[in-house]
Amino acid sequence: MAKLEAYKGVYYFWAFLPSQAASITFLFLFLIATILHCWRMYKLRTWFCASFAIGCLSEVIGFAGRAVAYNNSADMGAYLVQAIFLVIAPAFFAASIYMTLTRIIRAVKGELLSIIRINWLSRTFVIGDLISLNVQSGASGLNSTPKLTQIGEYIVVAGLFMQLILLGFFVVVAVTFQRRLSKQPTPESYTTVKPWRKTLYMIYLASTLVFGRSVFRVVEYMQGHDGYSLTHEWTLYTFDAVPMFIVTIIFWYWYPGYVQPEVDDVERIELANSGSKFARFRWRR
Repeated sequence: MAKLEAYKGVYYFWAFLPSQAASITFLFLFLIATILHCWRMYKLRTWFCASFAIGCLSEVIGFAGRAVAYNNSADMGAYLVQAIFLVIAPAFFAASIYMTLTRIIRAVKGELLSIIRINWLSRTFVIGDLISLNVQSGASGLNSTPKLTQIGEYIVVAGLFMQLILLGFFVVVAVTFQRRLSKQPTPESYTTVKPWRKTLYMIYLASTLVFGRSVFRVVEYMQGHDGYSLTHEWTLYTFDAVPMFIVTIIFWYWYPGYVQPEVDDVERIELANSGSKFARFRWRR
């Protein structure tokens, strides 16, 4: 029978045995989400959604680590896998959300209504997101070392605060754009073939869920290794796993797959990465 064990007989990674049933349940839920998002991305050639699929896969790997830890609670590898991948997964979701807004603005020809120059919109948020992701992933690994646990927690909190600031500013940018567009509508914004309003509402909902989850993680790490959140497993599933799975559902339901480049996708991606201008986009249902 599984029992809680200490690493090298001294340090406990866990305050409890992680639920194997819950871990496996969410492992399969996110695995299904990964498959569905990869399939839709390939079918519609929405390569900017690749980071979202990576986020789903990160959740799968994270919960796999928790499932393994049930029978191996003293295993540093299993602990690190779940600690790192569950923390960074939402950053990948956020990256695709950021890029979706850029494509909405271009599709309705509302570039002049954005408070950030359109060529820098995705770059600003995605680069910030990548910095936040690297800070969180690097610091999460320190939590496995007793002497560095507190330092790791502080650094993770800093990365999470960075994510919160980015998300908050992003929502301000999105709301400002929508308000300006409602006052100065473009001809492209009138067409019913371009459901940009629904996509914006999806962005707001997804951003709110990711924001709320990040607030939970900040509280969790500020409480410390012996705090309530890290010693009671239900908090992880209530404020992290469930909200993030809901994000995968709403992003799938209101999938931004109707905006596509008119030329070869690989060529467009290469041009985007080199800082060139994007081609005009067309919308699909």
